Amino acid sequence: MKKIILVCLSTCFFLITNAQEKPKKLSLNEAIKFAIENSYNTKASKNDIKSAEEKVWETTSTGLPQISAAVDYQNFLKQPVSLLPAAAFDNTSAVVETVEDYFGLTASSTPSVPEGFLPLTFGTKQNINASVTLRQLLFDGSYLVGLQASRTFLKISKQANEKTELQTREAVINAYGNVLVTENSIVILEKNIKVLKKNLNDAKKIYENGFNEEEDIEQLEITLGNLKNQLNSVLRMKVIAYQMLNISLGTPIETKIILTDSLDSLAESNINLGLVSETFNYSNHIDFKIAENDRESKRLLMRLEQSKALPSLSAFVNYGAQANSDTFSFLKSDQNWYNSSLLGVSLNIPIFSSFGRASKTKQAKIALETADFRLEETKQRLNLLARKAKSEYQLSIENYNTAKKNVGLAERIEKKQRIKFFEGISSSFDLLQAQNQLYSQQQNYIQSMLNVIAKKATLENALNLPIKK
Repeated sequence: MKKIILVCLSTCFFLITNAQEKPKKLSLNEAIKFAIENSYNTKASKNDIKSAEEKVWETTSTGLPQISAAVDYQNFLKQPVSLLPAAAFDNTSAVVETVEDYFGLTASSTPSVPEGFLPLTFGTKQNINASVTLRQLLFDGSYLVGLQASRTFLKISKQANEKTELQTREAVINAYGNVLVTENSIVILEKNIKVLKKNLNDAKKIYENGFNEEEDIEQLEITLGNLKNQLNSVLRMKVIAYQMLNISLGTPIETKIILTDSLDSLAESNINLGLVSETFNYSNHIDFKIAENDRESKRLLMRLEQSKALPSLSAFVNYGAQANSDTFSFLKSDQNWYNSSLLGVSLNIPIFSSFGRASKTKQAKIALETADFRLEETKQRLNLLARKAKSEYQLSIENYNTAKKNVGLAERIEKKQRIKFFEGISSSFDLLQAQNQLYSQQQNYIQSMLNVIAKKATLENALNLPIKK
């Protein structure tokens, strides 16, 4: 029985461990879609939209009926005494006796009072008052402007989410490409180290037979050491590159990911010279729309300040009940409650603010003028960025084609120099130059592929091309 339990527990642990360690397999398009749904920035921007929607309702509710209730309970620990002129009563002595009886005082214990006044206590020791009030805003210029402003704020939040998604796409493309660059760099460096180790072993054998110099071996050892250091550095960068990709995706940094796209295939698929001739319309760009809405918000702010000079009108209906007693008897059925109701209208007319409102209105007009300047600047900047992105994308394609050709040439040159070196025709210095040239061209080729991918992403954002979903 114990063995069966142990087997079951081991199986469950094995299944749980496998489920936790199962890596995600993602193509670039899948990574982009995943990030748009799960990245930290897109989640935050979607929450901003929800908050803006609640803000719209908050502003709207201000102009809808408002109901409030209040309950006030009072218990006088010592009731206040009021002084009334004795002349107000026909029989002063009788009133005094009544007062003394009421307070339970004798003539000697009666508090001294100013001549011609009687000390009296009004009301009961305890009282309670409950009321319900309905209020309705009838007219307020600032409310109407505020309602428009809240809707504009919602529109800005949605546009900010759209911009966040575009930025997320570009960030994922760059992070995905950086991982592929490190992977390719590792493959190339390991291949170069393998070739160089063979060259070093062959050179040592030739040296032992006295056909070359020790300097040739030392030169190869220096190059091999440098390559190993580069490989170790790239291996460390690989870990960081995967973690950066996880951050872009919105997953824990230790999540295991398998990339299904290759750097070569992505570079080829991202070559599209048709984008260079794409017509750019700045009015459709998300940055221009955001700038337009920013101007609209400044215009509404100016209208808000202007509306504060208008009167506001509101109405209310109140219904309440009051009970009085010297003891706490308010919960008893025979307690008397006295009802009251009130209908009212309130008109607030601003007359003079020592030019404070005028000053705020002028400030809002200045802010609106500044927003007009920013809108024009955004239009010019977006046109310039589109031209720049087209130029850089076209250059990245040209560099990629050149680097692809150069890496083939550098491989043939290095191979020829290696043959010449082992045949004793060329020196180790010539071989070193050929090797360094090859290693440099290999890195240029890898970087050129990444540039094609990254520059296309930048161009798509500059042209405000939609995300494929």
